[in-house]
Amino acid sequence: MALKSKLWMTGSLEWFTFIDNEEVYLGKREVPVPLEEGDSWTNELGNMFRVMDGMISLIGRTEPPTRCW
Repeated sequence: MALKSKLWMTGSLEWFTFIDNEEVYLGKREVPVPLEEGDSWTNELGNMFRVMDGMISLIGRTEPPTRCW
C-alpha cells in the first residue's frame, strides 16, 4: 500500500499530516509505524484516526486516554 497522505515528524518526535488542507497533529508513540491500510489509533488529545484507501482520516473524538505514570 502506498500512503497518499503527506506525513512528517518534527524534532520532538511528533507526527503531523494535512487533512482537508489543515495541519493535524497525529500523535507521538501512539502512531503505528509503518502505517498500513486499516491501522487506527487515538492520540493523547482524544482524536481518533484510521488509514483508509491510503489516506489518513480523522474519524472522531473520544475521551483522551488516561496516562499512568
